[in-house]
Amino acid sequence: MVMTMSMKRERAMAAATFKATCLAVLDEVAAGGPTVLVTKRGRPVARVVPVHATEAPLDGLIVASGDLVSPIDEAWESA
Repeated sequence: MVMTMSMKRERAMAAATFKATCLAVLDEVAAGGPTVLVTKRGRPVARVVPVHATEAPLDGLIVASGDLVSPIDEAWESA
């Protein structure tokens, strides 16, 4: 699997500004707006990027089969 990342527009924003406008910034990024680089005193500390639908769902990735908590009736050795 090869992952490529296209460089979309990105804008920098001071942490204080991000704090004051956080919900609006999240909505803007989710709607396809530019990613946001959050800075403190000019140094990058976080990046706000959209979550793609293919990354979020975990349904079906873990499957339970049989009884997972009862002791087994087989003898075994550990190394």
